[in-house]
Amino acid sequence: MDFVIRRAGTEEFAALGELTAQAYLRDGFLDFGESDAYLDELRDVGGRAAAAEVLVAAVDDHVLGGVTFVPSGGPMADIARSGEAEIRMLAVAPEARGRGVGEALVRACTDRARSVPGCAGVVLSTQRTMRTAHRLYERLGFVRTPDRDWNPLPELDGISLLTYGLTFPGHGPGLPPRPDAAP
Repeated sequence: MDFVIRRAGTEEFAALGELTAQAYLRDGFLDFGESDAYLDELRDVGGRAAAAEVLVAAVDDHVLGGVTFVPSGGPMADIARSGEAEIRMLAVAPEARGRGVGEALVRACTDRARSVPGCAGVVLSTQRTMRTAHRLYERLGFVRTPDRDWNPLPELDGISLLTYGLTFPGHGPGLPPRPDAAP
């Protein structure tokens, strides 16, 4: 499947927001279904784009997936520390899954992080049930960082997010080269 990874255009915000919300709903990743308050945040691509970089995978004007890249702190960072970038809200449309879209979006984030001066790596949070995403992160060299697992809603017991991190070469284990990279 030929697609490009690029910054989301304002005309794509609504479609990406709905794609992300529906992916989380369909896959059962929202504890309160349609009434989950997190749906508003998933749909608010404009708000994310004002505070971070929102990327899409697209074929022409058709959005296949998206991700939020947080280069260094700010209101969109949940767990990033000094010298770390963060990946948030990765989502791929059902019809585009298994075609490398999610991997390309994660790689785009890690490539961007490598270009940020002083950035030593990338971190992310994920739900326990997002096993397909866990396999992707691990394949790309991310490792579990259980000491950073956290609960985004401390008032609700039992909601715990797992964390992963990727440290760049010179700082620890790094992302393997792209399969299509020239030797």
